[in-house]
Amino acid sequence: MNVVPELYVVGAGPGDPELLTLKAHRVLQTAAVILYDNLANQELLALAPAGCECLYVGKKPYGDYTPQETIHALILEKARSRGRVIRLKGGDPFIFGRGFEEILFARAHGIATHYIPGISSMQALGFEDIPLTHRIVSEGVWMVTGTKKDGSLSADLRLAMQSNSTVVIYMGLKKAAEIAAAYCEMGKGDTPAAVVQHLTLPQRKLAVGPVRTLPALVASQQITYPALIVIGAVVGLGHDVTGHFLGQRLSHQALGLGGQWEL
Repeated sequence: MNVVPELYVVGAGPGDPELLTLKAHRVLQTAAVILYDNLANQELLALAPAGCECLYVGKKPYGDYTPQETIHALILEKARSRGRVIRLKGGDPFIFGRGFEEILFARAHGIATHYIPGISSMQALGFEDIPLTHRIVSEGVWMVTGTKKDGSLSADLRLAMQSNSTVVIYMGLKKAAEIAAAYCEMGKGDTPAAVVQHLTLPQRKLAVGPVRTLPALVASQQITYPALIVIGAVVGLGHDVTGHFLGQRLSHQALGLGGQWEL
C-alpha cells in the first residue's frame, strides 16, 4: 500500500491533557508515528490508534537529549515508510520549540507539512493569577530566551527592561543571578517577579518576590527545569510580593476613575 508522507507539528500545551486543542486531539487519533518530546504529557499518547509507533525524542535542559539531526532523520524515515508522522511538542511548537525548523526540513524533502498550535506555558500563567497584560501596569509582553545558543544571556533582555511591559523568560533558570543583577544595575531590583514550574499540573511550584531575590526564590521552592521566569507589575496583581497587593491599589484607582476602566 502506498503511503502519503506528511508531518504534523502539534502543540501539546502546557501540561494538562485537557488543554489540548480539539484539532490536535483529532489528528493524534490518526497518527502512524508519534515523535514526542520531554514536555509533552505522555497521557496524550493514549489517543494514538492501535499500531501507532510512539518514539521519545526529548531534550532535557543541560541533560540527556536527542540531537536535532536524529529527529530530522526520523521524520524523513517514518514519513516515507509509515505516512502520517505527528511531532508532538510541549507548549506551542513555534515558541522556542524549533517546530518551524522541522517543517522546513520536511518540506525540503517533499513531505507535506501541517501546523497545529498549542497553548504556550506563558499563556498558562493565568492559572497562577498572573495575567500577561493588564491595563495601567503593562503595555505589552516581551518573551525572550534566557540562554542563547552560545550560552550567553540574551541582549534583548536589557531592551525589554526599558519598556513598560511584562517580561517572560524561557530557559532562564541557569541565568537567575545574572537576570537579577541586570535589573539591579538598572535600578529596577524591586520589580515583582515569579518563577513557575509545571504549570497546570498537580506538582506545580511557584515563588514570588522582588526580582533582585530571584536566585533565592528559585532555591526556596527547589524549582528546577523546565521553568518560566516572569517579571513585571502584573505579578503583583494577584500576589503579595512586597507586603501589599498592587492589585488592591489599582482596584481603588480604577474605581476612582469610573467607567473608563470598564471592559
